[in-house]
Amino acid sequence: MASGSWEEFFAVHLPPTDFEDNRTLLKEFCERHDKYGNKIVLVTSGGTTVPLEHNTVRFVDNFSAGTRGSASAEYFLEHGYAVIFMHRQKSLEPFTRHFSGQKLLDMLEIQERGPNTTITVRPDSVDVLAPVLVRYKAALAAGAVLQVAFTSVSEYFWLLRAACECLARLGPRALLYLAAAVSDFYIPKDRVPTHKMQSESGAPVIQLQLVPKMLAPLVNLWVPAAYVVSFKLETDESLLIPKARAALEKYKHKMVVANMLQSRHHRVILVSPEASQEIVLTREDIHAGVDIESAIVSEIVRLHAEHLAGGGAGAALPAGAGAAAAAAAAAAGWPPRSPR
Repeated sequence: MASGSWEEFFAVHLPPTDFEDNRTLLKEFCERHDKYGNKIVLVTSGGTTVPLEHNTVRFVDNFSAGTRGSASAEYFLEHGYAVIFMHRQKSLEPFTRHFSGQKLLDMLEIQERGPNTTITVRPDSVDVLAPVLVRYKAALAAGAVLQVAFTSVSEYFWLLRAACECLARLGPRALLYLAAAVSDFYIPKDRVPTHKMQSESGAPVIQLQLVPKMLAPLVNLWVPAAYVVSFKLETDESLLIPKARAALEKYKHKMVVANMLQSRHHRVILVSPEASQEIVLTREDIHAGVDIESAIVSEIVRLHAEHLAGGGAGAALPAGAGAAAAAAAAAAGWPPRSPR
């Protein structure tokens, strides 16, 4: 079934209950970093759900765990960007992604001595945990990360538009890295039952509708000066580059990161209007635990810098601004500088 317009989507679907709180956080974060001329990247991450009931028990989901987005957020921080990390609730997050499951608990030891209990890091785990903890504490001290969470596709779109409204003031210093796996289909609100579907009624007939494409208003209306990067995942190699180029032609943004489901962790193709660049990890890279996101982000940062140089870079950070946070960040080699 054909999709409605993006305006109709927002008219029909109410914002999430915590929307105003998150919008305030987004506004304050963007204003603070804009004041000091910092670059901000919006990283979206994880998959969106499509609820099958208003009081949601069941929903349509996808496989995305937020691996690419959470890793990329860390590398953008290393390149001096402030990061808005917009992620699926309970998906992987920057820094903690390294210790998913029971890995963190396995690194800890507990000593009970009467009324005093202490928890320490196992000596053989310090070298693993410490570097990640240092980077996390430095980003926290610099006020360089803001995390906001979504679950459903409508929650995602409300937060995306709010973030764009706040980022628009940065002009070309804003970068959007849209790595979230956004649902292509949804069920209109007026066709979703209020309560849990009952099995006694038999198998439900579910008719999905196409989700409106938000890249068009995003690129042309919400953040027209920003550097926008979208993602394309396919399972048929013959469709990958043609669909990436079709998206660039249709929406007029800067880049599509194209990848195949089967090889997405070690091969991507950066597709721009002018060229295509393949990034492939070697077997040695894979065995060494290298993240392909490091190379993806490095290249996008380079191209964003060229974009800024060609269209006017943002203002420089005033001398002495955010001295306390900057000193804490510099101690760990962290570039972003702004007061909390």
